[in-house]
Amino acid sequence: MVERQQDSPLTERPRGKLIEGMGRVGPVMAVPALLSEFQVEMEPLLAEFQLLPSHFTDPENVLTFTTMGRILRRCVERTGCEHFGLLLGQRAGLSALGALGFLMQSAPDVRTALKLLGQHLHVHDRGGIVALREDGADAILSYTIVQTGIEQLDQFQATAMAIGLNIMRGFCGHNWRPGAVRFPFKAPIDVKPYRLAFGVSPTFDSDCSALVFPLSVLDRPLAAADPLLHRLMEERVHELERLSQADLVSGLRRILRTLVGQPNCSLEFVAHQLGTHARTLSRRLHAKGTTFLQLREEVSLQVARELLEESSKPAREIAATVGYADGSSFSRAFRRWSGKTPAQWRRAGRSRHE
Repeated sequence: MVERQQDSPLTERPRGKLIEGMGRVGPVMAVPALLSEFQVEMEPLLAEFQLLPSHFTDPENVLTFTTMGRILRRCVERTGCEHFGLLLGQRAGLSALGALGFLMQSAPDVRTALKLLGQHLHVHDRGGIVALREDGADAILSYTIVQTGIEQLDQFQATAMAIGLNIMRGFCGHNWRPGAVRFPFKAPIDVKPYRLAFGVSPTFDSDCSALVFPLSVLDRPLAAADPLLHRLMEERVHELERLSQADLVSGLRRILRTLVGQPNCSLEFVAHQLGTHARTLSRRLHAKGTTFLQLREEVSLQVARELLEESSKPAREIAATVGYADGSSFSRAFRRWSGKTPAQWRRAGRSRHE
């Protein structure tokens, strides 16, 4: 008898409501086909996770990010392809996002479409968040994984950025390319597949995964804009949201991930984003046994942990990235939270990956 893993898909509902740390398989539906191209037998590999290839034929099926991370690790091992996640993401675009993809496609312009992606991604993906921000003459579209304890973060991020590129090309033409691409992990031995995929040389050891492009792109009208379809898809997405309501603390953590290290990472700003008052938000958090400052520190140190594990950035730069004024206060907070210094955490993380 095969022992079931704790997070086996057999314990997950294959369709319907998403919970934290889960996502629909639409963006990774090409896993079986890609394995086949590498002449790797799909059934034995997926059987390790009590899955059949048919699980990837319905985009509404779900998986935990933990399970998907383990699948990606096995795919990299079996194919010998260190950029497997990049190839996987190149096979997906707007259609992989179901109703949300149609909602974006029918929007009037690129700005509206990308804002909708950030606002409603949780109906499709409860392990990551998308944020769109403006920085001078640039627009920055980022994807951040908020689920903890998953393997192959670099593969996830490569998949997400490749999907993001396909989405932008769907809006702006198949020859479109970003001005810059950023990844938070160390540069791979061979960066050529990334350079070929995006048309630019990516920056590694960055703060997050992101596509950077001229701000003017946001004002481009979409050829497929359709007000009637847009209203119909809005209703469908809102229906999906009612089926997957996140609790206050989970939702707040997701917002904070997009604000870590930024000046507006404050109780007042976040309360405004949630459509409430700072005192009301504080009262609701107190009723749940936590505070805004506790959650902000928790999220900041979680981001720091991931950067220590995945990047080669010095600890002092990571401290500044997550909002600490100096390395010593960051080190004290990190040790209080994790029981280890940043250097000890980095060494332990590297030993786990060897």
